[in-house]
Amino acid sequence: MKVEIQFFAVIGVFFAAVAALYGFWTGWVEPVGWVALSLCAGLGFMIAFFLWNTARKLPLRPDDDEDGEIDQIAGAYGAFSPFSWWPLWLALSASLIFLGVAVAMWIAALGAILGVWALCGWVFEYYSGEHAH
Repeated sequence: MKVEIQFFAVIGVFFAAVAALYGFWTGWVEPVGWVALSLCAGLGFMIAFFLWNTARKLPLRPDDDEDGEIDQIAGAYGAFSPFSWWPLWLALSASLIFLGVAVAMWIAALGAILGVWALCGWVFEYYSGEHAH
């Protein structure tokens, strides 16, 4: 997790520096910009702290081992549905929801109904049909 901690810490430092520079250039008169950038810096630092705190309690991952081999990280990453069409329907329903928010709310409602149908289909995929358990 060392790389992730450093990544988010750098994001926090970057946004803190940009917030200070923005506030200095605007004379601290325009409050929205430097406050928003400071909140982004806080978010970066918060994620870095969470990852650091979690890394202290967990053993060293194979990713963080300098002398690690690729086969140390090999293994099962999860169970994925073969030839599943439900993620496609879920993505289409999400695009309808986003389009509906921009254009008309009835399109978003249609996307939400389609999304509930697609999510239920994806969740209960292994309970019926060819791949039933």
